[in-house]
Amino acid sequence: MRATADEIRSKLEALADLQVAEVSMRFFKTGPGEYGEGDRFRGIRVPLLRKLRAEYRDLPLADMIELLVSPFHEDRLLALLLLMHRYWRVDDQGQAEIYEIYLSHTAWINNWDLVDVSAEHIVGSFLRDKERTPLYQLAASRDLWERRIAIMATFRYIKRGEFGPTLALAAMLLDDKEELIHKAVGWMLRETGKRNMDTEERFLRQHYRKMPRTMLRYAIERFPEERRQQYLKGLL
Repeated sequence: MRATADEIRSKLEALADLQVAEVSMRFFKTGPGEYGEGDRFRGIRVPLLRKLRAEYRDLPLADMIELLVSPFHEDRLLALLLLMHRYWRVDDQGQAEIYEIYLSHTAWINNWDLVDVSAEHIVGSFLRDKERTPLYQLAASRDLWERRIAIMATFRYIKRGEFGPTLALAAMLLDDKEELIHKAVGWMLRETGKRNMDTEERFLRQHYRKMPRTMLRYAIERFPEERRQQYLKGLL
């Protein structure tokens, strides 16, 4: 007999650790005015959630959605892990359904770890051989997490040696006000450079003088120190 969302929630409640939860609430900035304001944590570490993903991989899709709209962060993370696992086991129609579920529930994919673990594997993977307009729509969103989903989804393409979507979205997001976007864009530029340094440097030479400092620092983190300083001091 397959598990249900209620049964999983009961198990997660039993695994809760108040001390871990308190640390997580500080780490994920859940205080007033912070990016994770109001989020609730049970205090369950990620390796254990990954084990539960294997245990509950046959959970009905409706129950995964029920977990995804939970007020508890770990429930939502487990739901995303389950959806990702399901995505690779279903046909094209099933993948399209999971993609639509994901984009219609972005209000609950509302912290950087939830985005980063899932965006490339669902959004990026689904759009890999399709028109990429949804990425640019997400990047233009007023919602911080939808913008992060857009740039993080391109990690899928970077790994295949396709850099165009990352660079186009990075250019769109140069003036973004949120540091979490600066970090994500810089990270994806760095990943581009790990595979093709010339491509990253062409982008940087065009844009680095107006980049947010955090974005630039993330992008050049692995450069030789002399080269880093040239970018940081505006000498190129």
